[in-house]
Amino acid sequence: MAEQTGFQTLGDIFKNKQVNKIKPPAYQWQDFALQVIKDLRIPAFKRNSVFKICKEKPRAFVETCVADTKELCKSGEMWKYFFKVVADKSKTDH
Repeated sequence: MAEQTGFQTLGDIFKNKQVNKIKPPAYQWQDFALQVIKDLRIPAFKRNSVFKICKEKPRAFVETCVADTKELCKSGEMWKYFFKVVADKSKTDH
C-alpha cells in the first residue's frame, strides 16, 4: 500500500541508505595526509607511505617538505620529488 501512495516505509528508507559511506578521518594526521595526497597528486600505490610519514613525523616537518617540493619541482611528478625531500631531510634531522 505504501507504493500506491508514493510514500516509503521507514524500513525502505533505511534499506536505500548507502551502506559503504566513506568514514571521516579519525586523527588530524590522517586528514593532513589526505590533503598532501591531493595536493601532490600521489598515486594510490604510494598513499600508505604518505600516511606513515604524516603519522610518524611532525606536521611542521611534512609541511616544510611539501612546500619545498612545490617550490623546487616545477615540472614532472611532484610526488617522487616529495619522497626524495622527505628522505633527505630525515637524514639531516638525526
